Amino acid sequence: MTEVPRAVSRMIDATNAGDSDAFVDSFTDDAYLEDWGRGFHGHEGVRSWDGSDNIGRRARFEVVGSRRDQDDWIVTLRVTGGGFNGTSDFRFSLRGDRISRMIIAA
Repeated sequence: MTEVPRAVSRMIDATNAGDSDAFVDSFTDDAYLEDWGRGFHGHEGVRSWDGSDNIGRRARFEVVGSRRDQDDWIVTLRVTGGGFNGTSDFRFSLRGDRISRMIIAA
């Protein structure tokens, strides 16, 4: 199994379970989420993105690979569901046991 930080695993598990509250809780209060240039701020923004692009689209994530890039993690996810379908790199910055930044760009 590919190593991913616990905070990222929590986010993936919440997505796959369709649990929006657990998804939002995996992020810090002041988190920043960026999806191909669209930015979302804080829990309100994360919840908005979750409804429009993630759990609201019945997304499922499967870890394909991961690597460290200095303090960040790059996790390659295979995404399926009613929205985007394909493989993409997600860049995560962590603070404690939560995600402080999630950038989807490739």
